[in-house]
Amino acid sequence: MKKVLITASVLVLLALSAVAQKKGQAGRRETQIAENWIAAWNSHNAEKVIPLFTSDVMYEDVTFGAANHGQAELRKFALDFFEAVPDMKFELINSSVEGRHGSIEWVFSGTDKGIYKTGKKFTVRGVSIVNLDKEKISRNLDFYDSATIMRQVGLLPATETAPKN
Repeated sequence: MKKVLITASVLVLLALSAVAQKKGQAGRRETQIAENWIAAWNSHNAEKVIPLFTSDVMYEDVTFGAANHGQAELRKFALDFFEAVPDMKFELINSSVEGRHGSIEWVFSGTDKGIYKTGKKFTVRGVSIVNLDKEKISRNLDFYDSATIMRQVGLLPATETAPKN
């Protein structure tokens, strides 16, 4: 009886170890996709962005209504964005990937040289919703608040932080 209990205990520990290892691998996949996305955009190099996406990617900047179909359109979009915000920087805040779907929460900052052409710095929070095909992104939707950028670069009045009585 004692041998049966020891054997059962060992099997349970092995099963728990395998489950924990699988969870660790999934967590690493989740963070790796987001980290690669952030690093590619921060590289300011379209040739580092493109390999993260499938050949038939649909990349949409929802805020500005820019839909890019396929890697050639995404390459042009990336090059235009690198020119519009030459010092662009993304900071990873959080990410989540479950199966073929995920989100990448970020803070985007830089100097507006070509979005509104003000030459002023801005910072905005946003999120990218992604669909995956194997380990590549097949669909990417970016959401952020353009009014925040417009306020920071002086095109909209600043919002009041406290109500006036």
